[in-house]
Amino acid sequence: MGARAVIFGLAGPELLAGERAFFADSAPWGFVLFARNVESPAQLSRLTADLRDAAGRDVPVLIDQEGGRVARLGPPHWRRWQPVLRLFEGVDEDAALEATRLRYRIIAGELAAMGIDVDCMPLLDVLAPGAHDVIGERALGRSPEAVARRGRAVCEGLRAGGVLPVIKHLPGHGRAAVDSHHEAPRVATPRETLAAVDFAAFRPLADEALGMTAHVVFEAIDPEHCATFSPAVIAAIRREIGFDGLLMTDDLSMNALPGAMASRVSGALTAGCDVILHCNGDMAEMREIAAHTPLLAGRAAGRAARAEAERGAIDRGSGEDFDIAAAEARYSELTGERLHA
Repeated sequence: MGARAVIFGLAGPELLAGERAFFADSAPWGFVLFARNVESPAQLSRLTADLRDAAGRDVPVLIDQEGGRVARLGPPHWRRWQPVLRLFEGVDEDAALEATRLRYRIIAGELAAMGIDVDCMPLLDVLAPGAHDVIGERALGRSPEAVARRGRAVCEGLRAGGVLPVIKHLPGHGRAAVDSHHEAPRVATPRETLAAVDFAAFRPLADEALGMTAHVVFEAIDPEHCATFSPAVIAAIRREIGFDGLLMTDDLSMNALPGAMASRVSGALTAGCDVILHCNGDMAEMREIAAHTPLLAGRAAGRAARAEAERGAIDRGSGEDFDIAAAEARYSELTGERLHA
């Protein structure tokens, strides 16, 4: 049996018997973890191993470990980080880029040690004036050139530590005036401006293997549907941005989205997304999604295979030669930030 075009979350820090049976039967392509799934290094390592055992193969395990406000791992076992945007405030850009690579190399080492091999980072959302702070200091910058340059440094740091990055939120979340976790943002910006600014931040990183959509309505492209459900916006992601990697939805359990889970799945796959992302671990919702999500096939299967090949090619043992104390000291020298677990 092949993998199903879905990434599932789970309810808590231990894999329950019912979850194990469901995951073995539904064959998700991967899993995503949240703070509710994390207690300690020993527990987390056991959980990622149990998930792969339930799936019957070495599936990708994802997490949102941006540092700053969005961090599923934190003290006392893992490092706390300042918001990433602060790295670039009032400092030399080259020094900040070096610090960015070090930051995400250290984060990757923490993740890889726990059996987590995909980080949903970097955000390539260009922060616009007046936008809701759902992005805010999570952003890498306020110009497409800066965001792309810094995003590449994030990817380099993660890969050096054995972790595959996910670029998000395609084709851009930086103009949203509301939080898409709770209501659907609508962006009225002209298409020419979107192409010149928002899309431009993603183009230099369009060669990445994994990407995530934005639950944002771009009125100039499709006034009826958010990007996740819009064939027109997905076409822009593929053709104007040039991204041909595996495109996953943002979380389909977000409250801003309309309709039952079955219709959300249908809408996203029909629009051109490759993989469904469902994060809340609700078993009833996951059963509904599994019943309406096919196995990976065609171009989506090819993109998934490429992502898994890249994931397999990353040296997960690269941390053996990495001097963590020297990296932390250099990072603190560059940024003035003292790292604390």
